Amino acid sequence: MIAYSTVGVNDMDRAIRFYDAVFAPLDARRTTTSPTWTGYARDGDPAPFFLTRPFDRRDATGGNGTMLAFRVRDRAAVDAFHAAALAHGGSCEGPPGVREGMEPVFYAAYVRDPDGAKLCAFVRK
Repeated sequence: MIAYSTVGVNDMDRAIRFYDAVFAPLDARRTTTSPTWTGYARDGDPAPFFLTRPFDRRDATGGNGTMLAFRVRDRAAVDAFHAAALAHGGSCEGPPGVREGMEPVFYAAYVRDPDGAKLCAFVRK
């Protein structure tokens, strides 16, 4: 259903350092790099993820209630995603752990990138 997604950034170099680190444990790699667009994807993934400077040239901000979630292979990848985010300028919005009431078991971590975008890495096992 989703063809691609974008997150606005204020400092492309800072964002690249952050996303290179947090996407490595998710088996995603940078596919496009430019001053205005930087893309990431997993092999065979039909819906790439892009960083961009906002078209209106205003500052990028995190949306209240907006989040992108990434399915990962195992709990270790969730843990590594969370640790990489915190080590590269992100902030914790929910540490790795099982979220109650979610069946099958939903193990997730929530972070904000340096510009405030909310991200989740999760596995259902």
